[in-house]
Amino acid sequence: MTRVAAIDCGTNSIRLLVADADPATGELVELDRRMEIVRLGQGVDRTGRLAPEALERTFAACRRYAAVIEEHGARRIRFVATSASRDAENRDEFVRGVREILGVEPEVISGDQEAEFSFTGATRELADHDHLAKPYLVVDIGGGSTEFVVGDDHVRAARSVDIGCVRMTERHLVRDGVVTDPPSAGRIDGIRADVEAALDLVEESVPLAGTATLVGLAGTVTTVAAIAQGLDAYDSEAIHHSRISLDQVQEITSRLLASTHAERAAIGAMHPGRVDVIAAGSLILLAVMKRTGAEEVVVSEHDILDGIGWSIA
Repeated sequence: MTRVAAIDCGTNSIRLLVADADPATGELVELDRRMEIVRLGQGVDRTGRLAPEALERTFAACRRYAAVIEEHGARRIRFVATSASRDAENRDEFVRGVREILGVEPEVISGDQEAEFSFTGATRELADHDHLAKPYLVVDIGGGSTEFVVGDDHVRAARSVDIGCVRMTERHLVRDGVVTDPPSAGRIDGIRADVEAALDLVEESVPLAGTATLVGLAGTVTTVAAIAQGLDAYDSEAIHHSRISLDQVQEITSRLLASTHAERAAIGAMHPGRVDVIAAGSLILLAVMKRTGAEEVVVSEHDILDGIGWSIA
């Protein structure tokens, strides 16, 4: 067994997985998993640059993760950065800071690579669930982008598009630096139009209809699952491999769009860093379910982070 550390740095959050990996089987034994909201992608859609305060929040989290990695004695580290880092003009500044703190070169991966990791992380365990039919459509709703991957034992087709909960919130729901609360019908329609246009792009290369099982990943989906279950606090075990119906997603999305910041913050399972972006994220999930014709989505707590970990093994 080799002790590995996988880091996934996205537009909204940075996450760490420390695990013992068996190179022969690819098995991961989880030792530590944690997440911090750093909003690295703050303003990137508008300015094309990573903001100094966003970089510092991310570097501070990296320093904390470095201490955790040292404590566990992980021998191999892989740091993967996604949408915000791909889009930013000053990403070299981000790369240099991560290298100085963690001693590893961050890989600013393509959307296709991101999709491959997400699919592997989400579906590796699903083979044990005989009632879940193939092919799978894995949808990873991130902060800056959303990945769509169709496959069974291997990826058949994948596409990454620039719709994410942070990007859609900043583009449509922020006015004078403040999130509109609750948003007007026109602003909601703006998000829907962007999402539908993105889904049209996805369908040029990824078949969205006709897949057997829809699998949803990342914080938007897991938070909606927690709300659907009425959880007083976030519970990974209860959320992992749970199912949310289309009717539940429709009802929760309508409720979130009509709520105030204080009302969303009062939801027991809501992470403070998701309060302002969860409504836009749920709109993306709802649009995906309607476009695919899925009556339910299977929720996975295992995603790109686990795919990165398996890639090290």
